[in-house]
Amino acid sequence: MSVSTSRPEPAVAVVTVDFPPVNALPVRGWYDLAAAVGAAGADPAVRCVVLAAAGRGFNAGVDIKEIRRSPGHEALLGANHGCAAAFSAVYDCPVPVIAAVHGFCLGGGVGLAGNADAVVASEDAVFGLPELDRGALGAATHLARLVPQHLMRTLYFTSRTVTAHELHRHGSVWRVVPRSALRAAALELAREIAAKDGALLRLAKAAINGIDPVDVRRSYRYEQGFTFEAGLCGVGDRRREAFGQREEQQHGREQHEEEQQEREQRQEKEQP
Repeated sequence: MSVSTSRPEPAVAVVTVDFPPVNALPVRGWYDLAAAVGAAGADPAVRCVVLAAAGRGFNAGVDIKEIRRSPGHEALLGANHGCAAAFSAVYDCPVPVIAAVHGFCLGGGVGLAGNADAVVASEDAVFGLPELDRGALGAATHLARLVPQHLMRTLYFTSRTVTAHELHRHGSVWRVVPRSALRAAALELAREIAAKDGALLRLAKAAINGIDPVDVRRSYRYEQGFTFEAGLCGVGDRRREAFGQREEQQHGREQHEEEQQEREQRQEKEQP
C-alpha cells in the first residue's frame, strides 16, 4: 500500500495511489496523498501534477472496514479530516492537477476528481456517490463540479453512477480514451499545460481559485457535519454494518465459486 511520486517528464509529476484491492483509503492513506500532492506542487520545477491510481479503479472512497473495526468515532473523524486534507491539497495545489480516472471513481474519488483542474478518463470509468448506502454524507460539493445541479441531486439520492462518456457530454471530462491509452492521454494534456510559463501558471491557478463561486473547503466541511450527526444518532453505523455484511457475503460467494472452479479443473485433469 503506497502513494508514490514519479517524474516521467521534467515539468510533470505523477502521484500514483496503490491501496489494493480497490483503492479504498485508510486514514493514513488520505494524509499520505495530501502530502504527496502538496510536495509535488511545492516543487518549483513542477508545472503540472497528474493524479493517477494503480489497480482495478481510481478510488473507492474511505476504508469502511477501518471505520467498522474501530471503537468510538476516532476512525470516522480521522477519515473526515483525512479526506478534507486530500481534497484541499488537490484544490490548493499551486499548479494544475489532472485526474487520470479509470474503473470506479466513488465517494472520495469524486472528491479528488471534482477538485482537480482537469479530468481524463478511460472508457470504463464510472463516477458516483454511494454515500447513503454506506452510512455517510459528503462530496456533493465535488459532484456538483462535474454535473448539473439536478443531476447531482438525483445521483446523490439514488447512489447511481454516471459514465465517463456522460461526463464528457457535460464538459467536465476532457477526453475519454481506452484504458490502455489513459496514462498517455493524461501526460499529453499535462505536457501541453507544462509548456506554459511556470510563474504564470501558478498565478493563473490562484486567480481561478479566487473567482470560484463556491468555497469548496467550507462547503465540504459543512457536509461532513451531517456525516458525524448520522454517526452520533446510530444510522451511520447501521448502514456501514449492512454494507460490510453485503461485502463479506459477496466475497464469500466469490471465494466459493473460485474454489468450485478449482475443484472442477482438478477433476478434469484427473480424468483419463
